[in-house]
Amino acid sequence: MATGNISHSTSAPDQETLKPRIDLATMFRLGLFQMGLGIMSLLTLGVLNRVMIEELRVPALIAAGAIAMHQFVSPTRIWFGQMSDSKPLWGHHRSGYVWIGAALFTAISFIAVQIVWQLGSSLKATGWSPTTYLWAGVLALAFGVYGLALSLSSTPFAALLVDVSDEDNRPKLVSIVWSMLMVGIIVGAIISSGLLKQITLDTPIEQLQASVNRLFVIVPAIVLVLCGIATVGVEKKYSRFGTRSNIGDRDDQIGLGEALRVLTASRQTGIFFTFLLVMSISLFMQDAVMEPYGGEVFGMPISETTQLNAFFGMGTLMGIAATGFLVVPRLGKQNTTKLGCICAAVCLGLIILAGFTEKPEMLMGSLLLYGLASGIITTGAISLMLDLTAAETAGTFIGAWGLAQAIARGLSTVSGGAVLDVGRFLFGTPVLSYALVFATQAAGMILAVFLLRRVNIHEFRQNAKDAIAAVMAGELD
Repeated sequence: MATGNISHSTSAPDQETLKPRIDLATMFRLGLFQMGLGIMSLLTLGVLNRVMIEELRVPALIAAGAIAMHQFVSPTRIWFGQMSDSKPLWGHHRSGYVWIGAALFTAISFIAVQIVWQLGSSLKATGWSPTTYLWAGVLALAFGVYGLALSLSSTPFAALLVDVSDEDNRPKLVSIVWSMLMVGIIVGAIISSGLLKQITLDTPIEQLQASVNRLFVIVPAIVLVLCGIATVGVEKKYSRFGTRSNIGDRDDQIGLGEALRVLTASRQTGIFFTFLLVMSISLFMQDAVMEPYGGEVFGMPISETTQLNAFFGMGTLMGIAATGFLVVPRLGKQNTTKLGCICAAVCLGLIILAGFTEKPEMLMGSLLLYGLASGIITTGAISLMLDLTAAETAGTFIGAWGLAQAIARGLSTVSGGAVLDVGRFLFGTPVLSYALVFATQAAGMILAVFLLRRVNIHEFRQNAKDAIAAVMAGELD
């Protein structure tokens, strides 16, 4: 256990040096929070995206752009992370922020659905009139607020993972917690499919509206409960936040300006930020188009296209579980991530091929393999991300890495819709239009491999250590 150099004259630090190592059961309990996020992502990127594009006939770029607003507010992640470092709520640095954010994003999700119905109604009645554009803007605003709440909750949670773990058990924690994210996607797909099973391609809009509204009441309530179960009591029992640096150098003494200086002290921060950006865009660009792909090219109803997420989730779950315990110890974090990127590019080729066969079974199998590659990438990249994090400013660094991933998710959602619209203009046939999206992703994966070769953990750690010492000495201007 890393305890740092602390004075034994104060009782709080002494108590923190005696805190136990996190056990396996608590790791799985923390994973319930990620499970909830997985369920919520299925609702927004799966169900709502499909409803807008396929059922309400909203153009893919506009639908994806509105949803992506929850990612474009991601610069606040750095601020929320630094706040959780320096301003505890209810005696905790992380948990209070997690709870407030979860309560907000689960409530706002239902509000967003009601705006979607207004957008669809206006589009049907008046076409793309000023009123319709207004509703599209209101929807984008709602998703922006949703993103703020998500950042407020998820960034301190990721910092909590750093606080409660040590370097030797962190890969195991990452594997378990992010496996639960995929479990959430699978569970969300099953619940959504069950609640929407009566919906067909020609279901009246009133019946669709009632079913989706019910879904967005039941599922967010479940997610909020999962969040509470996951985090209550964990920080108090296991967090080593107060012992990761000298008591006089605690991060609550470092303001946002100083934290940003530490953040930008190493060129490795920029290199890894760029890698995360390119890799995440390439990995998730299909999120905005996969359900419409299943509906338009394969003729699948909405209850079946939501199940596509389950195949991707199962593959990712297997990939994460195997990678954290078997692959990373043998290949290392960096080589594991490279392997995942290459495998993902190959699997995207299989997804393209499935479109030409028009066989849903081949699409499902390809998504299972793509999920497996995604699991390899996720475990390797997140393990690298937590290594590239200075303990004294964990929240700030986690905010930065979260910023890269969130910007990428937003760009991937918008670019997926945009590339699909370009494909429709260029080719006219649905299968080639969607193929252009997947081919663009594959090219991005290869670019990510070249960026990853430049990442150097040792250089990052030395530069961050020097920067923190300079900040605390008042030597940085």
